Amino acid sequence: MGILQRLMRLFGQPAPVAGEEVIVPEPPFTEGIERRMKERKPSAPGIKVLIIDDSTTIVALLRRMMRQNDFETLEAGDAEGGIELARTEVPHLIFLDIVLPGMNGFNALRVLRRDPLTRHIPIIMISGNEQATEEFYVHRIGADDFMKKPFARAEVFARIERLVDEEGIPRRVNVPATEIG
Repeated sequence: MGILQRLMRLFGQPAPVAGEEVIVPEPPFTEGIERRMKERKPSAPGIKVLIIDDSTTIVALLRRMMRQNDFETLEAGDAEGGIELARTEVPHLIFLDIVLPGMNGFNALRVLRRDPLTRHIPIIMISGNEQATEEFYVHRIGADDFMKKPFARAEVFARIERLVDEEGIPRRVNVPATEIG
């Protein structure tokens, strides 16, 4: 069986008759190819991203995604360590899990927003919890975005792109007046 016949069978098409024009259907994954070809907002070189999550799988996944796009990564497995890293390293962006050992992500977000050294850093909260109220709550207390686990690479970078300014640096978009100054 030739390649053409295998393709036709794969896509559920009858085998062609000799001399008949053959139309090979588009593969079902062309949407992903088009998405990858879409022009993205480039990020500036040297962007530091802090990942605060107790899941080694999530940390490894985000680390790989970030490094493949030339971001530097910092990592913490708990809120206290993450807050300390945010204060000393001052990253450009933070991914912060909600459910953490010790201090939870909501309290860590409050601490980061009250600290003059870290209040300007965009924070994307992440959670595997199915509660829709979390998304509302994290925005209300100062998060810049929210992602539910599991997430795809396209979603991660779409959320980062929303925060990138003209210079390619992630910035907070809706800073409450009480935080300015």
